[in-house]
Amino acid sequence: MRELMLAGEPYITDASLEEDQAAARVAMDAYNAARTPEDQRRLLEELLGSVGPETFLRPPVYVDYGRHLTIGARCFANYGLVALDVAPITIGDDVQIGPNVQLLTPTHPVEAGPRRDKWESAAPITIGDNVWLGGAAIVLAGVTIGDNTVVGAGAVVTRDLPADVVAVGNPARVVRHLA
Repeated sequence: MRELMLAGEPYITDASLEEDQAAARVAMDAYNAARTPEDQRRLLEELLGSVGPETFLRPPVYVDYGRHLTIGARCFANYGLVALDVAPITIGDDVQIGPNVQLLTPTHPVEAGPRRDKWESAAPITIGDNVWLGGAAIVLAGVTIGDNTVVGAGAVVTRDLPADVVAVGNPARVVRHLA
């Protein structure tokens, strides 16, 4: 099922995915409980697919797998980041993430039967360099946010955003060009 999941194809969670999620929960709980910067960094490197230098995620952080999340250099995430990395989540360099931001790659069928049968799929999220995601912003599956873009607090990003813009609202819409 892992191959189907990462390819964005419909899948049902099986025992191997449950084991991966359980291992991620152990690593996530250890990171969230760590008290020293040295322990936090070591545990973050164990939890995530990759993490750049000078990047810090203020605990608590919540992930599905961790290993499908990559974060560039000099990034900061405030309390309560939720990164459901069923599909890859790629975050560039110098990204600022406000408190309680949600990055949500999973999707579920609209039809009742397949949803009841526990089918799901996912699409990747890509966040460019020097992006600022305001507090409680939500980025949905399949979205790419361009470099230098600002997403306002509480915005729900349902579609790609270009580089060098400010976007706000639900759904997020461009209200200003920065370049």
